[in-house]
Amino acid sequence: MTGRPEILWPLFAALKGLDGIGPKTEQAFEQISVLAPRDLLFTLPYSGIDRKLRGSVLDAELPDTVTVEVEVGHHRPSRNRGGAYRIDVTDSKTQFQLVFFHGRSDYLNKVLPTGARRIVSGKVEFFDHSPQMVHPEHIVPIEDAESVPQFEPVYPLTSGVTQKLMVRAMNDALSRVPELPEWIDPSQKNKEEWPDWKSALQAVHTPENVGDLAPTAPDRARLAYDELMAHQLTLALARANRRKSPGIMSSGTGSLRALVLGGLPYRPTNAQLRSMEEIASDMASSEKMNRLLQGDVGAGKTLVAFMALLIAVEAGGQGVMMAPTEILARQHLEGLQPLAEEAGVVLELLTGRDKGAERASKLKALEEGDIQILVGTHAVFQKDVVFRDLRLAVVDEQHRFGVRQRLELGRKGQGADVLVMTATPIPRSLALAQYGDMDVSILDEKPPGRKPIKTALLSTERMNEVVGHLRRAVTEGRQAYWVCPLVEESESTDLMAAEARFRKLRVELGEDKVGLVHGQMPAAEKDAAMARFVSGETAGLVATTVIEVGVNVPNATIMVVERAEIFGLAQLHQLRGRVGRGEAESTCLLMYQPPLSETGLKRLTTLRETEDGFRISEVDLEMRGAGDLIGVAQSGLPRFRIADLEKQASLMAVAQSDARKLLAEDPGLDGPRGKAARLLLWLMRQDEAIRLISVG
Repeated sequence: MTGRPEILWPLFAALKGLDGIGPKTEQAFEQISVLAPRDLLFTLPYSGIDRKLRGSVLDAELPDTVTVEVEVGHHRPSRNRGGAYRIDVTDSKTQFQLVFFHGRSDYLNKVLPTGARRIVSGKVEFFDHSPQMVHPEHIVPIEDAESVPQFEPVYPLTSGVTQKLMVRAMNDALSRVPELPEWIDPSQKNKEEWPDWKSALQAVHTPENVGDLAPTAPDRARLAYDELMAHQLTLALARANRRKSPGIMSSGTGSLRALVLGGLPYRPTNAQLRSMEEIASDMASSEKMNRLLQGDVGAGKTLVAFMALLIAVEAGGQGVMMAPTEILARQHLEGLQPLAEEAGVVLELLTGRDKGAERASKLKALEEGDIQILVGTHAVFQKDVVFRDLRLAVVDEQHRFGVRQRLELGRKGQGADVLVMTATPIPRSLALAQYGDMDVSILDEKPPGRKPIKTALLSTERMNEVVGHLRRAVTEGRQAYWVCPLVEESESTDLMAAEARFRKLRVELGEDKVGLVHGQMPAAEKDAAMARFVSGETAGLVATTVIEVGVNVPNATIMVVERAEIFGLAQLHQLRGRVGRGEAESTCLLMYQPPLSETGLKRLTTLRETEDGFRISEVDLEMRGAGDLIGVAQSGLPRFRIADLEKQASLMAVAQSDARKLLAEDPGLDGPRGKAARLLLWLMRQDEAIRLISVG
């Protein structure tokens, strides 16, 4: 399966061969990630304009886009340069004006000669009580009436690309679309009454009414399904490939785990015990484990993960736990240290900061098996890091760690089991998109002793009260986070806002009592400011970037979020989870700028009413949509061009079961439907999957 199949070549040719696209427009298209005819074809219209012919402009509710037949009357060129050039026209009921700014009379007399009949289409508005059409989009002789589309699709544009150009290029691209064999299961296709791929593609670009633009319209649903199917096939292939390579059977004696559980001041929750069992049975099997441990903030994932690491040690091997940042890796180390001491296990930290002799001695101890559990950042991926017998890798915060890194990890310990932890509760459709190749354990209970966090909504007009409240709390020895919003598009303005807040709080709370963390600081400065807060040197921490997920400061009991209405729900839930980690009562103050919009209010009241992350994520998905929910920056979620994860959520589950079923029946994708599915993978740029097939 080397090289792209020839039947798809026209779809992956250069854009500039398409009608109307030269080198300059080709560059403009790159701005919206359109690099080939295939990308253009997958850029669907998001709305449409009804251009059906009407008797008169008076038959429409103005302002509106109207298409009418008119007789051209008197031309009234502008008296001053750049003014409005007006032309009187009459339809079947009334007279109105066509208006052109910077109109050239030689051109307009040619296109709209007095006395001629023309079809004109454009937006009509009242101006001084009489209708006028400014810059009609279509002006055609009566015999060419057909050339005005009855319903004209409207495409997303970028500067340098007009609707007209888009339509020209699109029509050319559509003429190059090949007939492809069917990859969808025939029963699924019949049940949904979906068209063939080529007809679906042509239909989505020639909608006849608003209904054709809905995600549920058969043509759109079919194409969305194709995209989800390709994605799920990639995940299913990765899963099948992993299952082919034998795992290591790690079954522990239970002795170390008993020591840790015996030393705990409380009994683990049922959800924790259930997850521990699921993981233990995965590790004992001969197939490689690839499990996701999904638990809300504070649901006790660390204990479950540590139990899994102990199984690896009990079985005579090693385990590694990886975090996305240095701070988090150090926190894991601190959190696990007491448990490791309880079990008598050697635990060590490896980050990018380890240099020279210190690093060399750690690497030697690791290779000889003297370090039983390693905690680290992605530095553990480096070539010179060698384990004596790696049995389990635990990865914290999946969204920084896509399928690609999971494969990379597989190369470190060929048969190593993988457990991924995430503190982001996500609805099922998104979980399938992001983790479709994994098995899932969910922690849906809070361990005993976690106190509820009091959440309050306050208007920014009460800023002084909040600062006063903070001053009192700090004198009592408590600590607080203050999160500033990313309001403006430019980071520098955010920075100014955060720095201004930082300066004000220093005046109120004391010069050396407040720290600042923002996106443009060098990593070392960020780490230092965080470390001062963690150690209690500073009492307040002002942050622009969302404070690292997982940062643990038990003494921090106040979380102030400024302009909370512009944050996403999941984000606010994550922020709130930074407090309430110690003995003391904790508060989260959501400050909003009035007036609050209806959605803003719904978002903030949802938070006030519940601490259940899964419930919050469902509301979030309904309100915001999948793209925002996981955030573009968090690369775990694939970017779909056509599929709409909240409006077509049910398709994702179907695509997953179809993909797994197809691979079970035809593991090499060699049958007729399998070969069609290979074309689909090429078409959807699923390079990872194509590599897996060619390797397989």
